[in-house]
Amino acid sequence: CISILLFNFTYMKKKIVILGSTSSIGKSLLNIIKKDKKNFKIELLTANTNYKDLINQAERFNVKNIIITDPNSFKKTKIICKNKKINIFQNFESLKKILPKKVDYVMSAISGIGGLLPTHKIINRTKLIAIANKEAIICGWPLIKKELKKHKTKFIPVDSEHFSIFSLLDNKNKNDIDKIYITASGGPFRNLPKNQFKNIKLKDALKHPNWRMGKKITIDSATLMNKVFEVIEAKNIFNIDYNNISILTHPKSYVHAIVKFKNGLTKLLIHEPDMKIPIYNSIYYKKDKIFKNIPLNLNILNNLNLKKVEENKFPLVRLIKKLPKNPSLFETVLITINDYLVYKFLEKKINFQRLIKLIHKISNLKEFQKFKKIKPKNLKEIYNLRDYVHLKLETLGI
Repeated sequence: CISILLFNFTYMKKKIVILGSTSSIGKSLLNIIKKDKKNFKIELLTANTNYKDLINQAERFNVKNIIITDPNSFKKTKIICKNKKINIFQNFESLKKILPKKVDYVMSAISGIGGLLPTHKIINRTKLIAIANKEAIICGWPLIKKELKKHKTKFIPVDSEHFSIFSLLDNKNKNDIDKIYITASGGPFRNLPKNQFKNIKLKDALKHPNWRMGKKITIDSATLMNKVFEVIEAKNIFNIDYNNISILTHPKSYVHAIVKFKNGLTKLLIHEPDMKIPIYNSIYYKKDKIFKNIPLNLNILNNLNLKKVEENKFPLVRLIKKLPKNPSLFETVLITINDYLVYKFLEKKINFQRLIKLIHKISNLKEFQKFKKIKPKNLKEIYNLRDYVHLKLETLGI
């Protein structure tokens, strides 16, 4: 088990990198830094296609280095920045040149499995990495963990659930833990009768009751697949067996995690459903900086309405029982299948019920089940498998 974090900030100006600075997480972090510029110096910002926002961010925060990975966006950026004092790169092979010494903090906020490579590559260039990229932790945790240990890089999870668990554990031994509970709002269909699921439209699935998120993650929330992934993350990060992790529905998203200890104590962590809170506390960890004065919501506390997940309505949570005990390549298979089918739903090529049925059916195919016994050895293996699964799905004609 690796040490997740023992790190103290000083009042020196901290050197920072944001991978995926044009994402919602990246923008939230920049808004936090904007109010405290005297304490931070941004060394590098990155994006894939959103070159206009990236250039604006670089200019606003006086950032000298940017990476824009999409070839067309890279060309446009080079033209626009021809007379600007900004170093422009197209990939992450130049990280050692851009960051000759370790920076103090990296936020990994690139969405999707594409975020695994830069997350893995930058670990040796930073003292601390905050990871908001689910896929890096789900598909490549053994590789990430190895790099963290090798380069003595500290790690903070940024998802609200995992940051909450991390805070509640406070470096306690995993053997002290009896059970970890992560919460789910239940999405837009928590109160919808099962017999009406056949009438669900795309616009209905995109109406999350509590969080404002991208379309893809909003659909994952509607199916509760995001909670399946969060259980995998929790299992990997905290080295806890799946049997000791449960999901509870909690409509108000006020409680983010509960940890029951073997000594009879149970702790829970609450905060408003606002990702700026875990982001803020990751960059100011153990600094006791004031976020803002938010009164305790006694109305919610007096009616937490915590319940077990109705598996007949949200059958994807049953996938957890079939996951391999140890990290494997099957997690990459599952991520790829879900991504592919969610985008088919977003394109209105399949309906909501078929989305759920196909995830179950395809993930149970023998040719994919065999990957449960194979541990990922390198990034290339993960990306090759992603491409293989994607090709197989296309041949099925979905």
